[in-house]
Amino acid sequence: MKRSASWLETAKPVFVTKAERERRQAPAVADRRHSAADLFRSLHQPPLLPSPTPPSSFNPSLCNSAYRDSSDRDRDRDRRHDLDRDRRRDRYDSSCRDRGKERIRERGPGRDCHREREQDRDGERADRNREKDRLERMAEREREKELEAIKEQYLGCKKPKKQVIKPSEKFRSFDWENTEDTSRDMNTLYQLPHEARPLFGRGFVAGMDRREQKKAAAQHEKKIRAELRHRTGAEDRMEDDDDLVGKKNAAAADSYDTFDMRVDRHWSEKSLAEMTERDWRIFREDFSISYKGSRVPRPMRSWSESNLGAELLLAVEGAGYRKPSPIQMAAIPLGLSQRDVIGIAETGSGKTAAFVLPMMSYIAQLPPISDENGPYALVLAPTRELAQQIEEETVKFANCLGIRVVSVVGGQQIEGQALKLKQGCEIVIATPGRLLDCLESRYAVLNQCNYVVLDEADRMIDMGFEPQVVAVLDAMPSSNLKPENEDEKLDERRIYRTTCMFSATMPPAVERLARKYLRHPVVVTIGTPGKATELITQNVMMVKESEKKFLLHKMLRELGDKTAIVFCNTRESVGMHTKDLANKGFRVMGIHGGKSQAKRDISLDGFRNRHCNVLVATDILARGIDVPDVAHVINYEMHNSIEIYTHRIGRTGRAGKKGVATSFLTLENTDIFFDLKQMLIQSNSPVPPELARHEASRFRPGSAPGRPPRRNDTVFANR
Repeated sequence: MKRSASWLETAKPVFVTKAERERRQAPAVADRRHSAADLFRSLHQPPLLPSPTPPSSFNPSLCNSAYRDSSDRDRDRDRRHDLDRDRRRDRYDSSCRDRGKERIRERGPGRDCHREREQDRDGERADRNREKDRLERMAEREREKELEAIKEQYLGCKKPKKQVIKPSEKFRSFDWENTEDTSRDMNTLYQLPHEARPLFGRGFVAGMDRREQKKAAAQHEKKIRAELRHRTGAEDRMEDDDDLVGKKNAAAADSYDTFDMRVDRHWSEKSLAEMTERDWRIFREDFSISYKGSRVPRPMRSWSESNLGAELLLAVEGAGYRKPSPIQMAAIPLGLSQRDVIGIAETGSGKTAAFVLPMMSYIAQLPPISDENGPYALVLAPTRELAQQIEEETVKFANCLGIRVVSVVGGQQIEGQALKLKQGCEIVIATPGRLLDCLESRYAVLNQCNYVVLDEADRMIDMGFEPQVVAVLDAMPSSNLKPENEDEKLDERRIYRTTCMFSATMPPAVERLARKYLRHPVVVTIGTPGKATELITQNVMMVKESEKKFLLHKMLRELGDKTAIVFCNTRESVGMHTKDLANKGFRVMGIHGGKSQAKRDISLDGFRNRHCNVLVATDILARGIDVPDVAHVINYEMHNSIEIYTHRIGRTGRAGKKGVATSFLTLENTDIFFDLKQMLIQSNSPVPPELARHEASRFRPGSAPGRPPRRNDTVFANR
């Protein structure tokens, strides 16, 4: 049966526009809005009550209060409705969960059931683990408390006490002392006072004499007191007392002088008795001397104040020492008082004479030594060259006193050194390894040795000589050590050991030795530890490895006949560059630890005697060796340690003379970038732009980049 075409036309969908849909829905929307408004009014409108007869006097405030009461009731009713709705929702949710569990149980064991059991089991296991960890921590805490209680009961541990801060330390005082007044140093009116001109035959300015005034005042006061005693009838004092008081007043009047308006004299113009505490403080600041210790004697200002013997002073004058260096000013009085000393000073500051002269004065007071009893004093040095240099310096002063000096170093026949030790000597200068061999072979004994000096102690530790140094110090008798109690009085009849350490730096290993073998040492610091002297001009060049040789040849040609030391890191580099420079026509020699002692002595003597003006060396020449008049130091291969760099450039600028140090820096030396940059800034030396901008120069090696600066960080500013 076929349907008509009119039915097909009516069955087609009719697409209505948005405006037509909104027009058709408008009546329904309006009806819903009216119904909602009616519902709202019915809920919030109070019920209609029969209005009573209004009172004669109408009060609007009562109407307002009634309206507020009705609104409060409506608010409470809405709150109760909300609470009921929340309870119904919670009850419905719990019932849904219960129905879900019932359906799972009705279906029997299945995948959802196992999943829920596993979740419950995991939660219970986690709870048990947490509870177990908590119980273990509590048990561990209880065991620690029991151990602490046992220690306090049986070991006698001191209970920590609250540190009491003195009020003087807690509240800072900003008052000035009279001795700190420097206004007279700055004001030219005080420095150039007007000269006094006597007038009228007596007195000073304007004819006034303060001494005469004081004398007249004293006589007038004496007369008034006598009249007062006579008027009151008091008994006169004894004649002797009157005479004594009169003489005392007369002496006070005669000794009285006018106020000196002139500025106080400089400490160099004063005698030793006139020096005040302020003068000594200025003296220490002038020479950058700082002490750490108790009962420190005054430093000496000149050789005449050193309390050295007349023979030693003549030897000092003959050696050409016109004025003591700062380390000598501070360390010699300490050595003469037999105090243990730790001297920290820059290279080339005269540390050798600072410990040799007190040692000579100590030995001169002892009886002559027998051949079999061994030395009175011992000096340990890290290298043979330094030991021989100390021997040469010591012989200058030992000859005038008849003191015998023997050096015991490696690279020479031990039998010849044993023969010299057997013949007897007062001072032994040795390296730790060879001296330990002599002690083990019974060539030397240290029974009478009471004066020990460790020169370049940090270098000995760096070279691995700490076991040998400890063995040598342990071979000495420990009965002559000073008591550990600093306040205990020393027995004048006994001889105590005196131990001194001298170095340019103080690493932790050296501090460990000092704590074990030194008794209440006085730490003397000259300048800043590890800082190069201001007499050295430091130049740092960022170069490529291929450019080093050309720059080295250019610098050596510009030097001419002046002396220069070229430092390399390895023995192979020393040999290669020595041959290369010799082929280029330079007068050059090389020195390193692989050469025999005889060849090393030949190289050093040739450099000192100007047979050659260029010396290529390893770090064996960086410490302690004194080569006079070195004009230039070139770090051809840069070391990654700032301490080694400091000692290398310290070969120039010695004994008050100026010097130049040039360093070739490559990208392989990033470990030293930070310390080198800080050192250049601190010494006001130019910093290459490549070094200043490099990332490695911003942080110390091993520190975390990007961390904020800590409170104890030291930051230098280049001004």
